[in-house]
Amino acid sequence: MGRGQFEETASTVRSQTPDDRWKRVRFMVFDAPQATGTFEQRMEFLRATLPGENQFAKPVLQERCKGTKHLLAERDRVVSLGGEGLMLRQPESEYETRRSPTLLKVKPSDDAEATVIAHVPGKGKFAGKLGALRVETPEQRQFSIGTGFTDAQRASPPPMGTVITYRFRGFTRKGLPRFPSYLRVRQD
Repeated sequence: MGRGQFEETASTVRSQTPDDRWKRVRFMVFDAPQATGTFEQRMEFLRATLPGENQFAKPVLQERCKGTKHLLAERDRVVSLGGEGLMLRQPESEYETRRSPTLLKVKPSDDAEATVIAHVPGKGKFAGKLGALRVETPEQRQFSIGTGFTDAQRASPPPMGTVITYRFRGFTRKGLPRFPSYLRVRQD
């Protein structure tokens, strides 16, 4: 649906009754996991497979990185347009179905501090441990942070009243941090 439209897109695809918003949704394809060969061969497969007149599915434009200066300038350009950042694929790499050193994320993040006000119990593999921290910002905004913890931190989370630092990527329409992730206990 466009940059900065994450919440609208999520609302559209989760809707039980499809509506006209679907006409604005585009499937942007950045790789072809089922195709064989190197990244460059998979991208050629995509260009040959997705007809140019298809308005709903399009391959993402790929560009070879020319060095650190180029990388940072392009990341900053994408972020200024409302994107999260860049994905870097190692040239001539095969596709892997797991986290891989051949595919890296390059994106900026903000950090801020909040006070722990509650421990949310974990479920599933985190049963009996911390599921999330409920926190409050100095502006009295409350939200939960459920990622970024090691197993040891989940077993022994920061106590109530502790000030923690978290990372996030912008704000939601309601003014809450988007994708908050635990970073560390603030050290004074």
